[in-house]
Amino acid sequence: MAARTIQVPQWDSLDFSYRPTGYTYVQEYKGCWEDYTLSQSSDHRIHQAASAINYGQGIFEGLKAQRNKEGTVMVFRPELNAARLQDGAKRMCMQKVVQKQFINAIKLVVQENHMFVPPFGKGSLYIRPLLLGSGPKLGIGPAPSYSFIIFVSPVGPYFKDGTKSIRLKIPEDIHRATLGGTGCIKAIGNYAPGMYHVCKAKEEGFDELLYLDARNNKYIEECGAANFFAVKSGVLYTPPLGGTILPGITRRSVLGIAEVLGIPTEICPLEVSDVFAADECFCTGTAAGVTSVGSIVYQDVESVYHDGAVGPVTQKLRDALQDVKSGAQHKLLEPFYEWNMRVG
Repeated sequence: MAARTIQVPQWDSLDFSYRPTGYTYVQEYKGCWEDYTLSQSSDHRIHQAASAINYGQGIFEGLKAQRNKEGTVMVFRPELNAARLQDGAKRMCMQKVVQKQFINAIKLVVQENHMFVPPFGKGSLYIRPLLLGSGPKLGIGPAPSYSFIIFVSPVGPYFKDGTKSIRLKIPEDIHRATLGGTGCIKAIGNYAPGMYHVCKAKEEGFDELLYLDARNNKYIEECGAANFFAVKSGVLYTPPLGGTILPGITRRSVLGIAEVLGIPTEICPLEVSDVFAADECFCTGTAAGVTSVGSIVYQDVESVYHDGAVGPVTQKLRDALQDVKSGAQHKLLEPFYEWNMRVG
């Protein structure tokens, strides 16, 4: 297939924003999964009564393809994204996408858009799978048909400067998720409610919000788009999932890498006082990677970590994760190289 005439971006100026590429993967479910198509259009027609746009029956995933030093394109742990998409489909009463179908689709869309994968060290190709209730449904209930779509975009760091620390605010009476809700899946409706508050926080000079639990308004949960970690006396802490925190793939990977590197880990509830007493903090996510937290504000009190610089444990884990993704020669990390799926 001949790609559309789309120029590749200037690699040195990549930020985390959408850029058009050559092809989008599209597959429809109407009683069974039909054959896929590779569309050169960035538009997708959807019925005005679709469950996705009327009732929010939709989920998504996020993963990345990037090149190693030899130029090989690799995708990080796609089987975990496939499993999480299936969990989300079950919770949202949607037709599931099986792992083989998901993996093959990821491979195909990355291969067809290989020219948009940045060179080593210049960014990555962000991959966004969508599963939407696209069939018409006037009453509340599962859609009669579904669309499985994957689009891609070359991106740089999620935050303005991926090497610097970010500033977080803990809101007093705003919560991301509640027990029994959909906080543990990537439902499309999870994110819009927080936009207003995040925009207000950015106007105040913050990069993101760090949410407390809705039941007690006491325990740290996660940011709007990333899981949270704290380091105290060399021990790595992160909140338990518990149904309200997204089971992040980067979170899971960092915990595994930390164990191999000899960094003690503990999954336990964290109060604001625990976080304020920490030596360093960071966030993790597919988009965010391992992002250092320079300071956190709660009730107009600010805790600053390492004078706003990246802490040693954060840097060690950030470097190790990048080594795993790039297949660098690191004896301790060798067991994790199989996390990468080679695409080309």
